[in-house]
Amino acid sequence: MIIAILGSITAIAVLCWLLFTLAIYALPALGGVAAGMWAYQTGAGLPGSVLVGLVCAGLVFGLAQFLILFARPMWLKLAVALAFVAPAAVAGFHATHGIVKHLMPSETWQTVFSVIGAAAVGITAFVRVTSMAPPGPTGQTPASI
Repeated sequence: MIIAILGSITAIAVLCWLLFTLAIYALPALGGVAAGMWAYQTGAGLPGSVLVGLVCAGLVFGLAQFLILFARPMWLKLAVALAFVAPAAVAGFHATHGIVKHLMPSETWQTVFSVIGAAAVGITAFVRVTSMAPPGPTGQTPASI
């Protein structure tokens, strides 16, 4: 009995860690899935559509990192970071809501905890996106420019 409870807690902890780790990739995943679906509908076939989706997701991620690293205006860096944070926060809201709706009967508290989860995932995604790019030519990180 205790092993089952500890196993369940461990599984929930691993899934929450995975959610926080993968949240910053929500925007590239969305772009990759959209491009892959478009390629499949235009007749590229399954291997071609997977390849197009992977390439597009990589391009979205690479372009965002390039803009965060080399863009001079702070508003542009903030816009790119927010483009990553918004889908991550939505994913965090729905993931948290999916968990708490099984744990508490009150819809008000479900929404409260879902908003808290969305904020936590959004903040985590913002911190990871702004600190992920390599240091610039002068040794400064993108967040300090």
